[in-house]
Amino acid sequence: MNALLAALSAAADPTRLRLLALAASGTFCVNDFCDILGQSQPRLSRHLKLLHEAGLLERTREGANAWYVLAQGDNGALARDLLRRADAEDPTLAADRRGAARVLAERAREASEKFRSTGADWDEMRALDLPAAAVEAELLRLLGYGKLGRALDIGTGTGRLLELLAPRLDSGLGIDASRAMLALARVRLAKPDFAHISVRLADMYALPLHDASYDVVLLHMVLHYAEDPAAAIAEARRVLAPGGTLAVVDFAAHDRADLSTRLAHRNRGFADDAMDRLLRDAGLAPAQAASVAGPLTVRIWTCQPIHAPAPPQPQPHFEDAL
Repeated sequence: MNALLAALSAAADPTRLRLLALAASGTFCVNDFCDILGQSQPRLSRHLKLLHEAGLLERTREGANAWYVLAQGDNGALARDLLRRADAEDPTLAADRRGAARVLAERAREASEKFRSTGADWDEMRALDLPAAAVEAELLRLLGYGKLGRALDIGTGTGRLLELLAPRLDSGLGIDASRAMLALARVRLAKPDFAHISVRLADMYALPLHDASYDVVLLHMVLHYAEDPAAAIAEARRVLAPGGTLAVVDFAAHDRADLSTRLAHRNRGFADDAMDRLLRDAGLAPAQAASVAGPLTVRIWTCQPIHAPAPPQPQPHFEDAL
């Protein structure tokens, strides 16, 4: 009862209710909230601290910034119920939504300009003229069409896969090592339908996540950039829940040497036998696989954790059984 009262008390303030409404529509940092609400950073930081301590907001640190999103679980459900009871046409909340849209548009513009100024093309599928829609359709087929539970997208990029899978997820997390990519992903996912989806900065070789915490783990067009694919797969295996599915989407083995210099690829795709060894060495049993033809063949491999057999139980001697 104390936790419930603390959560209700934390939400019972006009500014804090506005912060909850914004967090329900996307992920924002303190500076974003200051810009949208027109209030000082110390004041809003105190409000955000109270909401975080009450379990209504989740906070993720990225360098000097802390990003806030509406919490999952019971407290998040309580916050959403309170927000449903608020008047959506309230002038203050409507003005906040307009301010949030402006901040998100500016964030996307800055991120896109950064990619253009460095000569990088953040959409690799488009850069290589690959059939992105066909790859997505084949991945969906291999994952099946039911509920997927908790999903982790390693190397999420602009968050496209999380957007695609969101209706079938209880929760989804995308991680990426690029702040600019995450800025684009946050813009893509800044809608009420994606309140259960979040992204954060993280290293795929050292995920800041608990063991066996995700039902589906995705490595989508990531391993050809990896200096150590085996280590990346082993870390993905660590966070995969028993009975879960790891899906690897990457190039089949190819001879395009130019991609190493032009797009910084570290690996020229993966042959099936090489991928089979990588998966089995990580304690994964290969399951279904599929190919999508294009200028470069894209291969999709799925696998499940291998459960170590239970040690044999000693059989009782005849006289022990009497």
